[in-house]
Amino acid sequence: MLKEDLIKNNSVISSEIIDFPEKCYKKNDNSIKNPYEISINLFHLNHKTIQYALKRIIETMLTLIGLVIISPILFLVAAAIKFESRGSVFFKQKRIGQHGREFYICKFRSMHQDAEKRVEELKKHNQTNELMFKMFDDPRITKVGKFIRKYSIDELPQLFNVLKGEMSLVGFRPPLPSEVDQYKHSYYVRFAMMPGLTGPWQVNGRSNIKKFEEVVNLEYEYAKDWSLYKDFKILIQTVPIVLFGKDAA
Repeated sequence: MLKEDLIKNNSVISSEIIDFPEKCYKKNDNSIKNPYEISINLFHLNHKTIQYALKRIIETMLTLIGLVIISPILFLVAAAIKFESRGSVFFKQKRIGQHGREFYICKFRSMHQDAEKRVEELKKHNQTNELMFKMFDDPRITKVGKFIRKYSIDELPQLFNVLKGEMSLVGFRPPLPSEVDQYKHSYYVRFAMMPGLTGPWQVNGRSNIKKFEEVVNLEYEYAKDWSLYKDFKILIQTVPIVLFGKDAA
């Protein structure tokens, strides 16, 4: 979609992002292995290589320490999931990460086994934006699942994705391939940095944000002026959201 079309349609997306595709990325349409892979560049990040390397070192250390501390919680949650319903303790799902690379996200299973098959029939009840599916009273969620989702405990296994270098502690919410299939070119700005366990979307309203373009704006502003301080600030803002289950779905 052209810049003029977005303006005509009263787009809420930043004009900087509208201009972004021609300047900063080239989609790999010929890739058979990964059709989502792109070459992307936010020029200012080239001058922050030391900070970015330090981010990786700090996150790896914090993740290892965190896993040791919360290991009893992980075992208790795994036992509760297994006791309540049949199926695997963990849920793996293909997502799209930095530069459009595919990877498998790991979470505690919070839904019944047939959850994926029921997505289409429940889409009409979507209570968030057009490119993210969430229901506040999703019938697919188990009793244990409702609790661990409210306090984001289901996300804890993603710490293993952080150790593998597929995710960061702070970044964008990694989308499903089916969501990316519906993206406008300007939305690819999301893939400039690594996806994260938390990020600007989570600390600015999460499920209450009804327009996907607002999510893109938030993530672009985060990436454009990225710094270790900004990551630290988002991590601190995430704590009360997790503790009180704010805006969870």
